[in-house]
Amino acid sequence: MKVLVVDDEAQIRRFLNVSLSAQGYELFEAGDCQEAIRQFTTMSPDAVILDLGLPDGDGLDVVKTIRSIASTPIIVLSARHDENQKVLALDAGANDYVTKPFGMPELLARLRRLIRDMSDVEAQFAGSMLTNGPIRIDVTSRSVYVHDKYVRLTKKEFDILVMLTRHAGKVLTHQQILGECWGPAYVEEKQYLRIYIKNLRDKIGDSGTDPELLLTEPGVGYRLVAAQVAPTDRTGPDAESA
Repeated sequence: MKVLVVDDEAQIRRFLNVSLSAQGYELFEAGDCQEAIRQFTTMSPDAVILDLGLPDGDGLDVVKTIRSIASTPIIVLSARHDENQKVLALDAGANDYVTKPFGMPELLARLRRLIRDMSDVEAQFAGSMLTNGPIRIDVTSRSVYVHDKYVRLTKKEFDILVMLTRHAGKVLTHQQILGECWGPAYVEEKQYLRIYIKNLRDKIGDSGTDPELLLTEPGVGYRLVAAQVAPTDRTGPDAESA
């Protein structure tokens, strides 16, 4: 497995290089935004560990650039502890957020989980298409259409919509969605989910005062209304005897 480490501190890069190499990962390094994008497009890593404070720009821009071309797992590793910064990073497409100082065993566990989850998702959904009412999702290309109009979603918004669509008509708890889309460490972070649900409703055209597609189950979670199946036409010659 190839991992790209992006951090402007050489000592952090050296530490991660030694620690991750000892676990069998192949490491590539970058110290700024420009080099990060160059390394990513050249080496096609299986995961990215990324600092936000880079000398030539904000790491959030790197997240957005990577997410625009690939679904590669991204772990943000930053000294920024502010909750809003975490929300911004996750909204930009990061899969996880670890604050400095950090423990290497925890970082390794999160990296293994993200790579494993990505492999499981790709295997489960390869070539699949999901539909529910006006919503059509091509999981392979990560494309979403509502009433046949393309809708651009962030990675987390896409993951939430896929999960809700797969379970259309069923109530999914806050903990279920957070655990599936963010990981076990985030099952109590309901404020993250509220922000993403609001953005998702806006993008799929369900943001009125009385949503019709993506419903809130107060105190429990959310439910995507299942599309009604049209009744079978029974006007043929065998209708009376059926």
